[in-house]
Formats: sequence, C-alpha cells, structure tokens
Amino acid sequence: MTPSPRLLLAVGAGGAIGALARYAATELVADGSGFPWTTFAVNVSGSALLAALLLLPLARRSPTWAAALGPGVLGGYTTFSATSAQARALLADGRAGLALAYVAGTLAACLVAVTLVGLAAPRLPEEDEL
Repeated sequence: MTPSPRLLLAVGAGGAIGALARYAATELVADGSGFPWTTFAVNVSGSALLAALLLLPLARRSPTWAAALGPGVLGGYTTFSATSAQARALLADGRAGLALAYVAGTLAACLVAVTLVGLAAPRLPEEDEL
C-alpha cells in the first residue's frame, strides 16, 4: 500500500520539527567526553512520549496527526543511530564498560519509561468505542 502524499508530508514536517528539537538539545547540553547524557535523555523521553501518544484522542482518531507526531516528530527526535555511533566511539576509546552501560542503560530506561506511561494511563476505550 502506497502512503498518501498527505501522510508523507505529515511525517516529513513532523520529522523536521523532531530533528530540530534533538539538535537543539545536543547544542544546549554538551556531553563532554563521558557518558552521552543528552542522547540518553532524548531517547528515554522520546520513548515515553511515543507511549503517551497512544493516549491522545487526536492521534488515535486521525492517521495524519498520528503520522506527524509518531514517526514524524518523535521519530526525528529520538536518535538510536546516535546511540550506536556514540557506543562505537566509546569502544574505540577503550571504554567498553561505559559503552555497554550506555547501550544497556538506554534500552532498560526506555522500556521502564514506556512501562511507567502504560501503568499511569487510564483505561482507554476500544476502537469501536471511540
């Protein structure tokens, strides 16, 4: 199935907004040469926001808004490719323990964030109840 031009535009516009937000975060908070806290925080917050997106009636009812906010804004905001690149740089610097802690910690924290959003969420109506 070919996506509609409207959905493609929504994802593209949202992705630009998300990428700019991620870039701003990395410019405002420098990580230095230690643990990449900014990327870690972006990915954890983005995971929580993506889970929370499912709670928004607007996103649940409108494929265009769901596409703009989900794969668009939050897809552009989160940056697991940067996590991979930063882990590889840590490995190249001989900091295997920190690289492992970074990757495992990112995955664990993202899963915890999504779980907490799910636990805090009210019961959502089924699709046919909307």
